[in-house]
Amino acid sequence: MNPHSEPHESSNDAPQTHGHNADHIDPDHHDAGPAGTPPTPYDPPGPTLSCGADGRPTDPTAPGDAPAPAAPPGSTGPAASPPTEPQVTLRGPADLADALPYLLGFYPDDSIVMVALHGERARFGGRLRLGIPTDPSHWPDVSDQLADCLITGARKRSGSLVGILVFLCQEPAPGESGRDVKERLRPLAQRLRTACGALDVPVLEALFLSNGRFWSYCCPDYRCCPADGTPLLLPGTSVMAAAASYAGMQVRGSLKEMEARLAPRTGPRGADQEKALDDAAAELLPRMFRPDGASAVQRDTLELAAAMIHRFRQDTPAGSNRARDACDDALITDAEAATLILGLQDRTTRDRAAEWMDGPEAAAALRVWRALARRCTGGYAEHAAAPLTLAGWVCWSMADGPSARVALSRAVTVDPDCVFAQLLHRAINEGLDPEPLRRCLREQREEAEDTGAAEATPPGRRRPAQRATPSRPGGTARPRGPRGGTGPGSRTTGASGSRRAGRGGDRSRR
Repeated sequence: MNPHSEPHESSNDAPQTHGHNADHIDPDHHDAGPAGTPPTPYDPPGPTLSCGADGRPTDPTAPGDAPAPAAPPGSTGPAASPPTEPQVTLRGPADLADALPYLLGFYPDDSIVMVALHGERARFGGRLRLGIPTDPSHWPDVSDQLADCLITGARKRSGSLVGILVFLCQEPAPGESGRDVKERLRPLAQRLRTACGALDVPVLEALFLSNGRFWSYCCPDYRCCPADGTPLLLPGTSVMAAAASYAGMQVRGSLKEMEARLAPRTGPRGADQEKALDDAAAELLPRMFRPDGASAVQRDTLELAAAMIHRFRQDTPAGSNRARDACDDALITDAEAATLILGLQDRTTRDRAAEWMDGPEAAAALRVWRALARRCTGGYAEHAAAPLTLAGWVCWSMADGPSARVALSRAVTVDPDCVFAQLLHRAINEGLDPEPLRRCLREQREEAEDTGAAEATPPGRRRPAQRATPSRPGGTARPRGPRGGTGPGSRTTGASGSRRAGRGGDRSRR
């Protein structure tokens, strides 16, 4: 989540301007949607933008900064005053446009992105992303809210806010060109600029990115900003790409690709899954009304989840994300998915499932939660909040902030009352460390294991708590059939249950 930046020589010469005013950058991180990765620098004519060795902004005036590391061997900076920290310097709109995916960890399709700039060297600070509203009548209000959110948060953390960068990203629709989209969104860009200006913070650059090109809304000079746009730098050829490679930063494709991994099934396969959910709901509700029925359902759900995680660990697919997801879908039947989805609507069960967040089980658990989110089809779309929240939690625990934001943002979208997703999303945006929560979950798991061991041990004897290897219940035999498809016997049969009945009980909203 906080990769290091590659040491990079910073020139004291004024950077080449672009025919328009220079711009700066700020050190917080805010998110109105997926976002996140470390700050980086842009080099305007006066101050320069740079990013510290720990991936965070390096403002000499800010209290509590870590001591600056020694200059790396072979650095060519001035001997009398070496840079306080290794840094990357961006020197114009082309570098800014190229750096955007590295700032967020993905390419933000159909998005407004705003970045705050701080200090004399214009360091990247808070970042905020929001989908572009489809109704232009909403643009003024959205612009005012975004400007106020970013600037207020940035000023709370640092008094050195010097400017804002604005990015608009949208691919052309059929029959449109990138230039057409740029002109269609010009009123939005202008409204964002005036909203920031009204708060006494200038927008130093406003770029539009589409179809492999970028345009500046700030530069009127067609000699440097042609009407047909400027091609983006070739992948892997920029300073930021070199720094990202050195630091191990990963760009996870586009936002649409990340969201597609969590999107529910459609078509005949979606209808089959919805029928399985109806059947499971009709069976589950009577069980819940029996004596100790709720605790039995909780226990059965966790045992089935453990068996699924064990199954997924035994079969790790390869290839593209799409191919791997198809293989994961083949590892779980419609009936198993329905049972888990409904069982995870119980808050206690969901919180216990959150214990699979580190160690060798974490990656397999993430695959299971994603697969379950894709099975919440039709009238069960709201049920995806539980597996989406678990997926976001595991991603955050594994230091994959961008993926965590995408999953949690979708969880809040499908169920705005899911408090667990809201709290996790806010914690990530506030830059909190997940380790205290992980520690609590580990202690909870250890206590449960100790209790289980004590109950199974005869009086007068003690045995150390030992986590049982997940067993494979008889009803969870690995489905047969071609990988990527649903195996035979994957759908349950029986009287179709009421969907409303399937939503009874605890809805995981805490």
